[in-house]
Amino acid sequence: MRGLAGRRAILTGGASGIGRATAIRLVEEGCHVGIFDLDFAGAEQTARLCAGKPGRVLIYKVDITDRDAVVTATDVFENDAGPVELLANVAGWDIPVPFLDTDRAFWDKVIGINLYGPLNLHHVVVKRMVDRGFGRVVTVSSDAGRVGSSGEAVYSACKGGVIAFTKTMARELARKNVILNVVCPGPTDTPLFDNFKSSSPSGGKLAESLARAIPLRRLGTPDDYPGMIAFLLSDDAGFITGQTISVSGGLTMHG
Repeated sequence: MRGLAGRRAILTGGASGIGRATAIRLVEEGCHVGIFDLDFAGAEQTARLCAGKPGRVLIYKVDITDRDAVVTATDVFENDAGPVELLANVAGWDIPVPFLDTDRAFWDKVIGINLYGPLNLHHVVVKRMVDRGFGRVVTVSSDAGRVGSSGEAVYSACKGGVIAFTKTMARELARKNVILNVVCPGPTDTPLFDNFKSSSPSGGKLAESLARAIPLRRLGTPDDYPGMIAFLLSDDAGFITGQTISVSGGLTMHG
């Protein structure tokens, strides 16, 4: 894709799942990718999978819920690789629990990772993009943030918030040459989805029923999303901003 080779990108959640697959794709496109993730061992494995590809991976153990930690890691990445131009917010976390059975500690963890994390990355990284007059941002939300999802009330609220936030930022920053978009995965076979299956006695049946509900008759896989993310970060998408794109096998159809 045009305009990715040599670009410097920060990516959260690159230790596994969609984040790992996206890191690999961006490195294949020639990007220099800084992975921000608490799972340093997983990030190291991602880096090994990227060996020999045109770009490179740098890894940093970062708690994205801590703004000061994001500032420090971004400073180190820019010292190591140069000014950041691309941002992919992919990190996410949840377990399925009916809302009335949850407590404040659970809310705080879900909100910290899924909402405050992206807010911190935008506040730190996008400010630098604005100062330099160029930036491309993709945030991975979820179709749960568009249509809701039983057992994921707080997660859905965060993901819906990220969509509204991105639209607002896209309007505010359009004249600063910073464009921002959202990708919404449908049900996907990732480590996060494994948490869903293991937390429920009927986890296996849940996966089967979701697959039947998807017109393409399967769950997503991590490799289904990096192409869209890379496209939205590339110059090929230079006239697209403020958009929310579902990649869900047809489970949700908007437009």
